[in-house]
Amino acid sequence: MAADTQLFERFGKSVPTGTILFREGDPGKDMYVLQSGRVQLTRRIKNEEKIVAVLMPGEFFGEMAIVNNRPRSATATVIEDAKMLVIDSRTFEAMIRGNAEIAVRLIKKLSTRLEQANQQIEILLLRDTNHRIVHALRRLAESTGTPEAAGIRIDASIAELADRVGMTDAEVSDVLDRLGQAKLVTKVGERGFIVAEVGRLVEFLEFLEMKERFGTKS
Repeated sequence: MAADTQLFERFGKSVPTGTILFREGDPGKDMYVLQSGRVQLTRRIKNEEKIVAVLMPGEFFGEMAIVNNRPRSATATVIEDAKMLVIDSRTFEAMIRGNAEIAVRLIKKLSTRLEQANQQIEILLLRDTNHRIVHALRRLAESTGTPEAAGIRIDASIAELADRVGMTDAEVSDVLDRLGQAKLVTKVGERGFIVAEVGRLVEFLEFLEMKERFGTKS
């Protein structure tokens, strides 16, 4: 705890909701370690702002701009009052050189992001809209889901899910309504879903895969 306090006293910053930390295309001179609150990353694709990720406490971001000395690849906006460490390029380099544990954590995180990017591409290549949504829900339940009495909670809004699968909000809502009728997914509040049983979602996904493979008409 004392070490965390010292780090925050040296590098810490409290940032209110709505603050834009950096914009896509900006030069990058700092990286960030999120300690509390949430940060949303967006990119401009075909003249539309698309959500890339919603970062939770413990995540770090912005490091690639200072590692490869290239412009920011996304816009970062605080969507829930946050506390974070702000680390400049010189300090970051010193930390990497002087602490093998930090270097290993960075490599693991970058590998995870690459895997997530590959999964995103895989989802976007799926033709069937039901398939896209179920596939995305399964990935989210397994990677970031929180166990609750009713099942696994996924912290995401319809808009965020729509951006993830490359569909409109209305199309996503329609699929979620059907999943709700099948008692596979329940919407909770403005941003949240409960997956009753990931196993049943996997079975439904397998059914959709067979349906697509053998061209079964509904």
